[in-house]
Amino acid sequence: MDLKRKLARLGGVGPGGKPGASATPAPAAPVAPVPAPSVEPAVPSAEQAARVAMLRRMLGELTERHGTALRRGPPQPPPGPLPAEPRTTPHGVIHVAERLLSPEHHHGSAPLAEALDAEASLVASLALQPGLAGVDFQRMLFLDTETTGLAGGTGTVPFLVGLAWFEGRSLRVHQLFLRRLGEEAPLLRELAARMAQASCLVTFNGKSFDWPLLRTRFVLNRVPVPTELPHLDLLHCARRVFKHRGSGTRLVHLEEQVLGFHRVGDVDGALIPELYFRFLRGAEGSALTPVLEHNVNDLLLLAALLGLLARRFRASGAEGEDPRDLLGFAGVALRARDPERALAFAQAAAAGDSGAVRAEALALASRLSRRGGDVQTAVANLQRALASARKEQTAPLHLSLAKLYEHGLKDLPRALHHARLCPPAESGEALRRRVERLERKLSKATRASTLDLGEPL
Repeated sequence: MDLKRKLARLGGVGPGGKPGASATPAPAAPVAPVPAPSVEPAVPSAEQAARVAMLRRMLGELTERHGTALRRGPPQPPPGPLPAEPRTTPHGVIHVAERLLSPEHHHGSAPLAEALDAEASLVASLALQPGLAGVDFQRMLFLDTETTGLAGGTGTVPFLVGLAWFEGRSLRVHQLFLRRLGEEAPLLRELAARMAQASCLVTFNGKSFDWPLLRTRFVLNRVPVPTELPHLDLLHCARRVFKHRGSGTRLVHLEEQVLGFHRVGDVDGALIPELYFRFLRGAEGSALTPVLEHNVNDLLLLAALLGLLARRFRASGAEGEDPRDLLGFAGVALRARDPERALAFAQAAAAGDSGAVRAEALALASRLSRRGGDVQTAVANLQRALASARKEQTAPLHLSLAKLYEHGLKDLPRALHHARLCPPAESGEALRRRVERLERKLSKATRASTLDLGEPL
């Protein structure tokens, strides 16, 4: 039997059937059609309708504000003149704006070249950074950035890195401009090359903002981070010296009140990120010219402020200086362990004022005299300070006098008198113990004096 016949016989065997029987399948029972579900349009709730309307409104506003940029995709080269010229480097094209300022150039009342006269040891004391004493300030590098925001972190981009350095006694300003986001690597390599030639960085709040931000950009762009340079942050110097002015230490305040320079038509720093974003979306390149000028003025202020601070600190209290600043310099010299300079500044501040500054300066002079072992002069300065002090200044002066009269001059009645006037400089348990101790000492001294008077001759 061939294969075909075997298969035919097997195919005809069903359950309970016999081989060879022809099996005809029974017709399938008709299946009733499943009725289609009734679909009715869903009626949105009031909350859903309000949400949809809000999303449509937000989408419309976004399209109206950024529609051109969204439709265009990545930013194209903007029309109009760029604020910087292209330069080809081994690492790619960078855009640079540059100028050279003469040795006679002043920023306000301060000549820029005066910064070159700052002695390293003096700057180290002024900054309270002993490590700066060995720095060659002829090769310092001034640095200031303009960024896409002030938050810092990986989302903030420095689109303008302003640099300045001295060539002879002329100041070279060298601004690196980021034409497009994503083209940072050549700019960062140019910055690294310039830092390699410098001896230190000079910034204003650069320790907290500019340098940490730049270091992050080096890492994100896989560019080797330059060796960190000694860093002079003038913000900290300015805070210590000018804190008694009461007007804050913002850059613009120092520029106007200390240097006498008033910017005309300066762009508000808060608007700078938006101006750069407009540039990326196609605005004229010339619209960023005020931003570059703002950055130039910041760099010039760094050089001018360094020269002014160093000159005044060297002078130790020249006539005509603001007594508030002299008091600030005195405090810096005291912290720098330069008592002679601190005393000279304190005496000059006291001579130039008749109120609260005089009182504080005399109190500082008293502290220096006490450290030198001259208790009489220390007490005299405190008494003079009391005569000029405001009410809120008197309590600490009384406390100092109580200590000097008790331990230095052994004048217990005067010590007790000033101790009772100490609050709130001293209060509670400490004051109670001081007063009780003085009362016991005074009582004992009085009894001893009485006994001495009663002895027969």
